[in-house]
Amino acid sequence: MSGIVDNPFIVFAVALVVQWCAAYLGDLLRRKVRPIAREERADFDTVIAATLTLLALIIGFTFSMAVSRYDQRKNYEEAEANAIGTEYVRADLLPAEDATKMRDLLRRYVAQRIKFYQSSVAEIGASGGSTLTLQTELWSAVVHAGAAQPTPLAALAVAGMNDVLNAQGYTQAAWLNRIPTAAWALLGSIAIFANLLLGYHERRTGLLVLMVVPMTASIAFFLIADIDSPHGGVIRVVPQNLIAVAQSMNVR
Repeated sequence: MSGIVDNPFIVFAVALVVQWCAAYLGDLLRRKVRPIAREERADFDTVIAATLTLLALIIGFTFSMAVSRYDQRKNYEEAEANAIGTEYVRADLLPAEDATKMRDLLRRYVAQRIKFYQSSVAEIGASGGSTLTLQTELWSAVVHAGAAQPTPLAALAVAGMNDVLNAQGYTQAAWLNRIPTAAWALLGSIAIFANLLLGYHERRTGLLVLMVVPMTASIAFFLIADIDSPHGGVIRVVPQNLIAVAQSMNVR
């Protein structure tokens, strides 16, 4: 399921086709099986209105879930940039040789983190391996410097590196925090049922009329999938804070 929702265009196409088919099937049932009796139409209007209202509420609820996760990813990008920038400054607390090595590793690390934010779904695996390697080198370097000169200032640098590594972990957790598959299944089921009822409710066959709700709902699905997908959507978290940190490192 995650592979499908990582591509909002596939979500849009699948949602549009499935919903339109459901609406057409409802219209076919009305024409071929059992039309709605005149005395039943008022009650059926109430059912249609309630179903479409529920669909709108579920779409709004799912959209809210996607936006909250997007905001969380932005906040963690800012926190990660602050942690890296602070540790870069704290490198001055270490001996000159260790400080130079630490700054070089941090420059490579921030470049790798920027690449992570800008990577596609297919590229994310290689990015994760490089990040882990750099984290190991960073931690080894700061621990070596702290062990060689166990002072409160060196301990401050070690604590800062711990914040850098923790920030990446929080970011990774936020990237994995996606809309649950059950929520997508519920949203799709209600949309299919609503379009089935809508097609059954039509007084005469009109293919363009049957496209209105499927098209509208599919656009909403596209937007939700786009915001919810960290690497596969059009709307992404731009690592502007990490880029600013990288630029400040080049100035120092």
